Amino acid sequence: MASMKEINSRIKSISGTRQITKAMELVAISKLSKARDRIDRTRPFYTELYSALSDISTAVSPLDSGYCSVREVKKTCLIVIAGDRGLAGGYNSNVFRYSAELCEGDVCVLPVGKRSLEHFLHRGFEIVSDEYASVEDIDVGGCFEISRLLCRMYLDGDFDRLVCVYTNFVSMLGQEPASLTLLPLDKSLLSDGSEAKFTLVEPGAGAVFNSIIPDIIAGLIWGAVCESFASELASRRTAMESATSNADEIIDDLRLKYNKARKSTITRQITEIVSGAQEE
Repeated sequence: MASMKEINSRIKSISGTRQITKAMELVAISKLSKARDRIDRTRPFYTELYSALSDISTAVSPLDSGYCSVREVKKTCLIVIAGDRGLAGGYNSNVFRYSAELCEGDVCVLPVGKRSLEHFLHRGFEIVSDEYASVEDIDVGGCFEISRLLCRMYLDGDFDRLVCVYTNFVSMLGQEPASLTLLPLDKSLLSDGSEAKFTLVEPGAGAVFNSIIPDIIAGLIWGAVCESFASELASRRTAMESATSNADEIIDDLRLKYNKARKSTITRQITEIVSGAQEE
């Protein structure tokens, strides 16, 4: 049995770790409510963009747009959204395991999040840009920058398909890695099946159609960022709650052992005193 000093030292060490995990759990909870509100606010943004795009597509054939033309996929570009730090359960590893299934053939990556950048740099992937290494700091403006950069590269033929890998926020206890093909644009998404409307578009339907596509892509990327960040916080909250609970159990067990060792020590000391008195 370990000595009382060793047990007490372990109790102090685990108590310190528990304070850290509890603090991280509380921080994740406080940030999570804001992240979930942000998800609710972003969904109408690209819903309205799709509605406008659908109206414009009635006046122009999507086949005339370079964003909709399907070509042989020789190279794929992945936007992989992961976390800025660990201690979030299997959040980051699930994203990387999911993205590995898409990394067949020639692939370039635009990582979003510090862990994503470290992961793909370490494995020697072609990095499109390393300017978005903090998923928590990225905003709508950053998503528009990403969209314009990748849309220009797609039209220039630098790659033939654009896929976003993110984590879908299902619930507080469930987050699922998912992917969304951004380019070429799915033509079935451009029409809701309603009758064509008379829409006057200036300077021209084709020009407006092509100019609004990067905004659509930016909206989808922003939605994926919001979903992923909320998923990271929910996963970290669950992991830290579990770690705190485990620390409490270990501390209770160590305190029980400490009390037993203390009782044994006191009993031994009393026995020695009694034995010494009898000898006298």
